[in-house]
Amino acid sequence: MFDTLVETEVLVAHLDDPAWVLFDCRSVLTDPGAGARAYAAGHIPGARHLHLEKDLSSPVTPETGRHPLPDPKQLAEKLGSAGVGRHTQVVAYDDAGGVYASRLWWLLRWLGHRESAVLNGGWQQWLKEERRTDTAVPAPEARHFPYQEPSREAWLSTQDVLEQVRGRRHGLLMDARAPARFRGDEEPIDPVAGHVPGAMNLPFTANLAEDGRFSAPATLRHRFEAALGNFNPDQAVSMCGSGVTACHNLLAMELAGMKHAKLYAGSWSEWIRDPARPVEKASAPSR
Repeated sequence: MFDTLVETEVLVAHLDDPAWVLFDCRSVLTDPGAGARAYAAGHIPGARHLHLEKDLSSPVTPETGRHPLPDPKQLAEKLGSAGVGRHTQVVAYDDAGGVYASRLWWLLRWLGHRESAVLNGGWQQWLKEERRTDTAVPAPEARHFPYQEPSREAWLSTQDVLEQVRGRRHGLLMDARAPARFRGDEEPIDPVAGHVPGAMNLPFTANLAEDGRFSAPATLRHRFEAALGNFNPDQAVSMCGSGVTACHNLLAMELAGMKHAKLYAGSWSEWIRDPARPVEKASAPSR
């Protein structure tokens, strides 16, 4: 079982393995159709496409952030239709350092499916190694994906985070956005700039080495241990703009052997829905 990362050479050996299912999660936040177009132009053989907004999120409401958690039963049905069963090894990839693939990785764990991993280096690594691509859309045999009520312990609501900010809940909020967005110097996506008071900035990009692959587990462990200080990993709460790139930090922590950190699912775009919630702007250092 692979439950964090899969290397390209391992995936190659399992492309025709019926016990493995591959998902193309490529996406662009500012262009919802970009992922589907990229998939149609070429993808890893056998890969199915999952759309960030249509498959990995539920519809936005006036109270939610930009990518609310999907309906778990509907997601389970989609995964079953794509050929994912109880013991299927799932591998996800994208072309953005693993941020969208990490979203699927986390959602599968949320549903209780541990056999889930991200392709290390993603689409770029696949092309770099000159491995074959395809434009054919597979027609998988549906399987039964056992639906179970998702773990409420894996994520925090906005009310939970508000209680933490008020000092009534103990934990460390880690924001995966770029430093300029965290500080409030700029905000290209959301209508309000800044961050949740007390949060620490840990950009997801620092989880990657220069080649676009995840850094070694020991390197990642050093990074997150330094950030956590006296907090335990299970007291860490990862957030970002909408609950997507935050999963990248959670995957990096898991790879480093630091388990049970939580996701603030609504993240910044949900936090700012209510102008009464406090917003902070500062030049705090990023880690």
